[in-house]
Amino acid sequence: MLEDRASSERHLVNQFLEDIRALPNVNIKRIETELLSSDNGRIDALAELHAGGRSTTLLIEVKKSLFPRDVREALWRVQNLTSSVKEQLNLKRAVTCLVADAISPGAKALLHREQVGYYDGGGSMFIPTAGLYVYVDKPPPKRMKRSIRSVFSGRRAQIVHAVLVLDQDWFSVTEIARMAQVSQATASHVLSSLEKFDWLVSRGRGPNKERRLEKPSELLDAWSNQLGEDRPLYMQRYFVPYSHTEKLVEKFTELCGANNAEYAITHEAAAQRYTPYLSSVSQLRCRMLANSAAKGVIDQLSARLVDQGANLEVIEVSSFGELLFREMINGIWLASPIQVYLDLKRSAGRAEEMAEHLRKERIGF
Repeated sequence: MLEDRASSERHLVNQFLEDIRALPNVNIKRIETELLSSDNGRIDALAELHAGGRSTTLLIEVKKSLFPRDVREALWRVQNLTSSVKEQLNLKRAVTCLVADAISPGAKALLHREQVGYYDGGGSMFIPTAGLYVYVDKPPPKRMKRSIRSVFSGRRAQIVHAVLVLDQDWFSVTEIARMAQVSQATASHVLSSLEKFDWLVSRGRGPNKERRLEKPSELLDAWSNQLGEDRPLYMQRYFVPYSHTEKLVEKFTELCGANNAEYAITHEAAAQRYTPYLSSVSQLRCRMLANSAAKGVIDQLSARLVDQGANLEVIEVSSFGELLFREMINGIWLASPIQVYLDLKRSAGRAEEMAEHLRKERIGF
């Protein structure tokens, strides 16, 4: 196991050095040395970089992965480690570069701001040194993509939803698990991930530990961006013989009540009720719990499946968790503003404008 990890680290360092060598007018030589350790950490490799008539020693420290929390904890140590090694080896110029298989976008931003070099398995690179400034930004490697995607997938997304609904109130694992209708183990795992990304802050320990959303806007952006990379939502498209969308909404909600069908109206029809923006809405889009009650509503509406010209589009959901945090306004269940915003961001036309209007006027972050 240790041999595999050492081999992986060597491969990553060699990949880093090869990518530097590929830069124009840059020469680099790896210096084989024994590991240099101090109270502030260790150096896994040293390399001498020549560019612009100057030489700089790269102090390379290898990590498995880096998230904002890791970087915050490491910054002071890295600065002291750099000073210590420069003194030990009598180096004129040196810069520490953190090399990891996966580095989150937030961690990169922190390292960039603090002028600490980095390199990840996807080829992203930042080297701030005299005579050379290298900044290469590439898509996150697969491992980081999986880590981000997992936070916003399936029942875990219900936890993120609950955290955003609470905004900046303090909460415990037990409270968030109850709100999101998931197990405490699942809630604890997701909250720990959100902390690593620096979206949450915490206080206390053990059963008394509480967390609070520190960066709601960043978390919502991350969720929206992730959904933008996923497949478009599958919708059942129907034509219903109603000339006015408002009349269709009234009849639809009436039949849902009569059939005990669980639903939440979303997209433009919901956003218009939260924060009016358009002069009129031409379609009713909703989420419905897929069961016999929902089928009864569709049948009683005399809805006909169509490829074009739909005025009713249904997103079938498999569990009530996907309807959580809906709000009843004037007797109509609307998906939560967060959900409506995310649905609009995945739509075409003027939906994105409406999404930003809803976010500004109703969500507030």
